Amino acid sequence: MTRIIDDKYIENYLAEIRNRNAQDYNDVYSSVECILEDVRINGDAALKKYTLEFDNVSLDNLEVTQEEIAEAFETIDRDLMATIEKAKKNIEDYHMKQKIKGYKFKPEGKDIILGQLVNPIEKAGIYVPGGKAAYPSTVLMNAVPAKIAGVNEIIMITPPQKDGKVKDSILVAARISGVDRIFKVGGAQGIAAMAYGTESIPKVYKITGPGNIYVAAAKRKVSGFVGIDMIAGPSEILIIADSNADPEFIAADMISQAEHDEMAASILITTSYSLAYKVQQQLDEQVSRLERNEIIKKSLENQGAIIVTDSIKQCIDIANEIAPEHLELLVSNPFEIYKSIKNAGAIFLGEYSPEPVGDYFAGTNHTLPTSSTAKFSSALSVDDFIKKTSLIYYSRNDLKENADDIVRFAENEGLTGHANAIKVRKQKWS
Repeated sequence: MTRIIDDKYIENYLAEIRNRNAQDYNDVYSSVECILEDVRINGDAALKKYTLEFDNVSLDNLEVTQEEIAEAFETIDRDLMATIEKAKKNIEDYHMKQKIKGYKFKPEGKDIILGQLVNPIEKAGIYVPGGKAAYPSTVLMNAVPAKIAGVNEIIMITPPQKDGKVKDSILVAARISGVDRIFKVGGAQGIAAMAYGTESIPKVYKITGPGNIYVAAAKRKVSGFVGIDMIAGPSEILIIADSNADPEFIAADMISQAEHDEMAASILITTSYSLAYKVQQQLDEQVSRLERNEIIKKSLENQGAIIVTDSIKQCIDIANEIAPEHLELLVSNPFEIYKSIKNAGAIFLGEYSPEPVGDYFAGTNHTLPTSSTAKFSSALSVDDFIKKTSLIYYSRNDLKENADDIVRFAENEGLTGHANAIKVRKQKWS
C-alpha cells in the first residue's frame, strides 16, 4: 500500500528521495571499464563476444541489412505504423520551432565584426534499449531532433532479440526518422563502439539515449571523449491535485510511471485527506489488473508517496524541491499554477493531458532530466545536436585603439605571451 505522509514527515521523505537519486555506480564501474577497454582494443570481436554472453545471440554481421528493414515494413502492424508516422510528424512540428540561426553584427562606428556560427554535430549515435523493453518512441525522440539540427550521419545501436533480429517497430521508426545505419549491439559495449569506433561501427561525436545502469555508467566514462546528452536515472512522476481531482485518473497516472521499474517514484501531493485515501484505494484496485503488477507494487510501496499539505503553495514548494521528471497539475486552475513551477522536466496541464501523451504523441521530447537535475538541465532538444562557434574580426585601427586595454588584462593575469601577441603588432605601428 502506498503510504500517506503528513506535514511532520515530509522532510524525512524528501531525504529518502535524495538518497534514491544518488545512484551508486561503484558496483558496476569495474566491469564497465573492462568492457570499454576490450572494445577499444579488439573492436568487432569484442562486440560479438559480449553479444553472445549478454544477449545469447551469435552474430556474423552486426549491421542491420536493407533486407531486414524491408521485412520490418512488411511485417509491422499497419495501424502501428500509421501511429508512428503521426507521432513523428508531431515531434517534427514541435522541434522545428527549436531551430536557431547564427548571428553577426558590427558595433556602431567600429570596424569590428562579432558573431556566432551555428553548426550541426556531424555524427551522432543513438542508444535504443532492446529485448523486452523495445521502445520505438525513443528512436523518434532522439533521431528527429538530430535530423532537424542537420546531423549528417545518425548511427543507432540496439540489442538484438533472441532470434538475432531487431523488433520491426524499432526498424520502421528508425528508417522514417532518418537514421542512416543500425547495429545490433547493446549495453556498455555498444556505448564503447560508438565512442571509439570499430571495424563496423563508426565513431560518433555525441551519444544520446537511455539505458540501464551499465549503459549509464559507460556514458559517464566516455563523457569528455565524446559528448553525451545526460545520465538518466529512475523515472518519476509528481502530481499536484486539489480536492476536485479524479482519484481514478491520479492512480492510473502514478501507476504509469511505477511500471517502469522498482526504483521509479510516483508521488501525489494534495491538500485533501479525502482525495489521498481515495487514491490509495484506487492504486490497490488498479494495480491488481495490470501485467507488471509485481514491479508496480514494489515501486509504489518503496518509492511512492501521497503527501498531504496545508496549501497549494506548499505543494508547489515541495515540487520545486523535488524537481520531477514529469509534473502533472490536476487542479482547477493549472494555467495559473504552472507559472510558479521552476523545476520540472515537463509539465502536464489538466486531467486530459496525462504523462503518456507526452511520452508518445504530443511532440514534446520524452527524454527528460531525472533525479532533481531539472534544477539545472532540460529535455533533449535540437540544441543537443548543434554547436556554437564564436566569430571575431578586428581591423588594424580597432586593435590599435584597444591594444593597451588588452595588454593590461593579460599582464594582470600573468600571461605575458598573450600580452606579447598584441605588443609585436604595436611595434609595427610605431
